[in-house]
Amino acid sequence: MRKIRVLIVDDHPLMRVGVAAIIDGQATMMTVAQASTGEEAVELYEQHRPDVTLMDLRLPQMSGVEAIRTIRQRHPQARFVVLTTYEGDEDIHQALEAGTQGYIIKGMPYDLLLQALERVHAGGRFLPPPIKRALASRMPDSDLSHRERQVLELLVAGKSNKGIGELLGITEATVKSHVSTILMRLNAEDRTQAVVSALQRGLVHF
Repeated sequence: MRKIRVLIVDDHPLMRVGVAAIIDGQATMMTVAQASTGEEAVELYEQHRPDVTLMDLRLPQMSGVEAIRTIRQRHPQARFVVLTTYEGDEDIHQALEAGTQGYIIKGMPYDLLLQALERVHAGGRFLPPPIKRALASRMPDSDLSHRERQVLELLVAGKSNKGIGELLGITEATVKSHVSTILMRLNAEDRTQAVVSALQRGLVHF
């Protein structure tokens, strides 16, 4: 029986080695390559054409979501399982929008990893109950525009409305308008609540 061929993408060497040991210990699957960056993942995908790519989201330069999008643009049939520490509903939403078919958290039992690889390889999706619950909690109409995301990132960085306006080249009144929209979309009463919600949900990362 042909083994499931897996590309592992993670910027931590110990994590890659540990996951590879689990995969290579199975009779039905094998590791074909390991990447430490999104750019390397794109390159190694082209070289090896794995059956499933196991992708971390937090990577230097090109993020995991960007790497998934890049590979899927060239190879729409590519299959992915996200393995990450990010549990926010926005992280999950963005990964699914990019084209991943499975999403698991690094603290989950390793047998879920094997189940995810098998399910996704077979053409299915794998979203454990905690992931489904997080996704279900996502507020409708909570998408932010590119400019609103820029404002939110600067809010999280502690910038004032005036400071945000100077950095983005927009008026303070425009910043206030964006902040009002952000508060509404995040269901937050003030800037502090908006910052906390943004970090919890994965809209912004440090």
